[in-house]
Amino acid sequence: MSKFIKEGGVVLKSTGLVRKVDELGRVVIPIELRRNLGIEEKDALEIYVNGEQIILQKYEPACIFCGNADSVTNYKNKIVCKECIDNLNSAS
Repeated sequence: MSKFIKEGGVVLKSTGLVRKVDELGRVVIPIELRRNLGIEEKDALEIYVNGEQIILQKYEPACIFCGNADSVTNYKNKIVCKECIDNLNSAS
């Protein structure tokens, strides 16, 4: 039976998996979860804190101007979306 908890209007589903923190502070994310969530070796994860909760989310770079994560490109070591690039080009 799945366990659900409600946190700030969001329903979280328990995986039933428990892992211990090792002496270096590491936690292994089980392969089943990594496969289901599309997390590959060397992928970056963002770490959020909500009260006493730690939330891991697959990192997706977003535009430094608008926060959009679609159609982004690296311009002079900054992530910028196509729409903002078009806006910058039309402003000059």
